[in-house]
Amino acid sequence: MAARRRGQKPLAAPDLCPLSAILRHTATMNLSTRPLQYRTSAPQLQGLAQPTRRPLLSSALAALAALMASAVLAPLAASAQPVAWPKAQPIKLVAVFPPGGSVDQVARILQPALQQHLGQAVVVDNRGGASGSIGTGQVAKAEPDGYTFAVVFDTHAVNPAVLPAIPFDTRKDLASVAIIGTGAMLIAAHVDSPYKTLGDVVSAARTRNGVPYGTIGNGSLGHLAVSLLGRAHNLNFQHVPYRGGGPLVNDAVAGHVPVSIGSVFLLKPHIDSGKLRALAVTTSRRVAALPQVPTVAESGFVGFDSPAWWAVVAPARTPADVLRQMNEALNAALRQPDVAARLAGQGIEVRGGSMEAARSFIEGQIDTWAKVVKDNDIKAD
Repeated sequence: MAARRRGQKPLAAPDLCPLSAILRHTATMNLSTRPLQYRTSAPQLQGLAQPTRRPLLSSALAALAALMASAVLAPLAASAQPVAWPKAQPIKLVAVFPPGGSVDQVARILQPALQQHLGQAVVVDNRGGASGSIGTGQVAKAEPDGYTFAVVFDTHAVNPAVLPAIPFDTRKDLASVAIIGTGAMLIAAHVDSPYKTLGDVVSAARTRNGVPYGTIGNGSLGHLAVSLLGRAHNLNFQHVPYRGGGPLVNDAVAGHVPVSIGSVFLLKPHIDSGKLRALAVTTSRRVAALPQVPTVAESGFVGFDSPAWWAVVAPARTPADVLRQMNEALNAALRQPDVAARLAGQGIEVRGGSMEAARSFIEGQIDTWAKVVKDNDIKAD
């Protein structure tokens, strides 16, 4: 560098902080502190304020200072936002029935969509037994850190009344996240059985020998629905409870149990394959996936309506922001055309909605079925 000439002022060091330079510069200026007056006139600018007067230089400097200040503060604000899943470990989605049943299938339909919306690995973990209460109990006692959720079935609301010894409180120990959907249950018979209609089954149930029927377990809505039907019309049904939909289907398809009742989701594939015969659906309306199958009400039992449902729950003390994000991800998944189509194709009507709506629905179901169980003295077999 050439030597500095005599008398020349030394060069100033470059300012490495533009914001501090702006602030120093504005401090030397006489900026007006007169309150600004605003007016709006054009219809397209309603709600927007426009200053009537402002010194051009002070306006520009103030805007630039505010912009740079926000650039400094924004990263701090972003870092203050809670991170729902800070660890790389996968989220566990517990299916509270064994593989092969509707709960397992619903969980596996949701799993890839949840991974996409959450940006976090999701794994399905089957924990079946005792009408879903074993898996649900494990979730109720799990660490409430946002890494454990469960897909439950309608038995979730019936178990407190039918299985009073379950080691958790369904209302207090679990948080309702979302209702996935509702759907009909289907009464079916093995294709080689003598039962061609629900009327045939009812006629056989009026005899001394009665009719054995299989369900996914004690306290399932299938169990309660047939119990109610039998008590109301003095029918002799013999309950054969299984440890979930998978084991039930295996015996139903093999002909080991002549009549079975399960969700349309569970039994429809075997109706389609010709191994089972559909007799009736338990909802008040026919099911779009099986339009030719009559309702129980159409078969002579007016007013009969007993739908199934699926929901996602979590440990009760799971952080609120985690529950909210999972609820949002579930609703986003249910809005995906491929997810909705796969569920609808198996007779499930997608619900979704808020956590508050899910809690209200489930608590209403608990109250309803507790009264049914008590009034009809229904016991676990």
